[in-house]
Amino acid sequence: MSKLKSQFYVQALIRRAEVAGASAWLLRRGAEDAGAVFLKINRLDGMLTVLSPARRGEGERIWTRPLGEACDEEAASAYFARQLKFDPDIWIVEIEDRAGRNFVDEPVV
Repeated sequence: MSKLKSQFYVQALIRRAEVAGASAWLLRRGAEDAGAVFLKINRLDGMLTVLSPARRGEGERIWTRPLGEACDEEAASAYFARQLKFDPDIWIVEIEDRAGRNFVDEPVV
């Protein structure tokens, strides 16, 4: 089974969010083929949720909340800065949605 390129995953995610009435855009472009994709869900009330990609079991893609259910902009920015030091090829997508929807199919744990 071939792995979906990060560029296509991001494009589809942004389109899915926009079709559902949310705003979404690319904050940072990473490696087109295999850069990790991180999500910043902005609920427009001053609080954010950061989703980080992970794998479990036999490679099942999941998302984690490394900063908990909610954080502020400063904490999210610091987290992304640390991730960029570790891997400069990451993608960061911001979704603005008052309901806090993330528009991913994979489980969030």
